[in-house]
Amino acid sequence: MRARRVAVTGLGVVAPLGYSPDELFENLAAGRSGIGRLPPCGVREAPAPIGASVDFDGSGFFPAPRLRMLDRVSQMALIAAQRAIADAQVDFTPRARARCGVFVGTGLGGATTTADCYRTLFEECSDRLQPFSVLNAMNNAPAAWIAIEHGLEGPNLTFSTACSSSAVALGEAARRIESGETDLMVAGGAETPLIPGVLRAWDAMRTLAAADPQDPSASCRPFARTRTGLVLGEGAAFAVLEEWQHARDRRAPIHAELKGYGLSSDIGHITRPTVEGQARAMRAALQAAGLEPGNIDYINAHGTATLQNDVVETAAIKSVFGSQAFRIPVSSTKSMHGHLLGAAGALEFVVAVMCLRRDSIPPTMHLDSPDPACDLDYVADGARRGLGLRCVMSNSFAFGGTNAVLILTSGDSSGTILRSGD
Repeated sequence: MRARRVAVTGLGVVAPLGYSPDELFENLAAGRSGIGRLPPCGVREAPAPIGASVDFDGSGFFPAPRLRMLDRVSQMALIAAQRAIADAQVDFTPRARARCGVFVGTGLGGATTTADCYRTLFEECSDRLQPFSVLNAMNNAPAAWIAIEHGLEGPNLTFSTACSSSAVALGEAARRIESGETDLMVAGGAETPLIPGVLRAWDAMRTLAAADPQDPSASCRPFARTRTGLVLGEGAAFAVLEEWQHARDRRAPIHAELKGYGLSSDIGHITRPTVEGQARAMRAALQAAGLEPGNIDYINAHGTATLQNDVVETAAIKSVFGSQAFRIPVSSTKSMHGHLLGAAGALEFVVAVMCLRRDSIPPTMHLDSPDPACDLDYVADGARRGLGLRCVMSNSFAFGGTNAVLILTSGDSSGTILRSGD
């Protein structure tokens, strides 16, 4: 029996560089950076960190009594999911809700609440914690709140596989639709790591980028010889995934088809990626999609700008695509929106969908000094348009070794795929 097809019918973001997929993509295509200096982190003699923050105040979206029950990560998740649902133009009827679910990826969950608890206990020497602290901090809070908000009674799961969390959430959601278990899934990720403890912990690993002294916004330099590490970002990104015929029957706008999902595990070291593991995930996604390497028109790379990852990912792409690797445009949009950790895969999934819709590829910014070991076409010369894109790949790799790869296609004449402007 042929697996059911998965349509992408809704997109929503609350992210650096955009409160909508269109705004986000326009800023990325223009090469604008959402990275900048953050307020001092409160550690003596520590320099002000850099990051990609979102100008977001939950009080503008939720009344005060409810706000007390929502960590910043849940606030962003709820708004991004709500916008994806509105974009999909879906009205959840009581009869349909049992076949609609929510899958969310997050690495840290309610990190802001956890930090507030520690501050109360150890800085203020008080035991008067907020009564909803546990509910706000738990990793599955965003998924739970989305289901409650929209009355979705189907499967509700939270995935925490570090930087691939939300890519896994999207891929696993697609599998529930393909198997016939559900008709519609709200899937994505949310992360809010721009707090002192998290920033200092990442800095202690020597993985964060040094701030560019002339221009902090240019501090993230994927694939460049001068790269010094990743830049953390915050936000949320969600998609509505839907069984193809279900979407067509209700005349939903179809943005793309989620065609393939590949999953693999690195088993060498908890923080060191391997060429073989990343290549296995890309091959698995191609096999699931029924595609050959030559069908891929663009790769949105994991591209963290760490010394190790960029070289390994470049080698993994070459391993999968052979000589064709040099003809495929590859870009890392983390150079502009930063690394959203557990939400990174979902945000880059949205970017990949927009690439198909706009028939455009955003650049890898700040690549002014190429690394000889990173010798693919990283779109360093600015956005490219009018390429006739049909198939795009989005890579997400993680500490812990969980590699997830998603493949999107622009569909065929049997659907109602929309290009921008339709």
